[in-house]
Amino acid sequence: MWPYTVPGANCQTLKCEIGSMRELIRTNDAVLLSFAESLMRDAGIHCMIADQTMSILEGSLGLLPRRFLVEEERADEARGILVDAGLAPELRDAEP
Repeated sequence: MWPYTVPGANCQTLKCEIGSMRELIRTNDAVLLSFAESLMRDAGIHCMIADQTMSILEGSLGLLPRRFLVEEERADEARGILVDAGLAPELRDAEP
């Protein structure tokens, strides 16, 4: 695991370790990802959208899904917030 700097959606830079993030959503829907990111920001939970720059390689067609990741320690809390916001059908299965 190595330190990785991820630019925030609109403001801050988030420093995390890749291994300490958990994927909760995988989708091509930019609006859904923006909504989920906003919910996490309001809750103070660090998150990132992985694979955003892959659209450059695919020609911006939206074929490759983006992954919504949250910090491992607060993944259950983040899942609850997303469920309360009506995003339960979009969530990946919880890891055992």
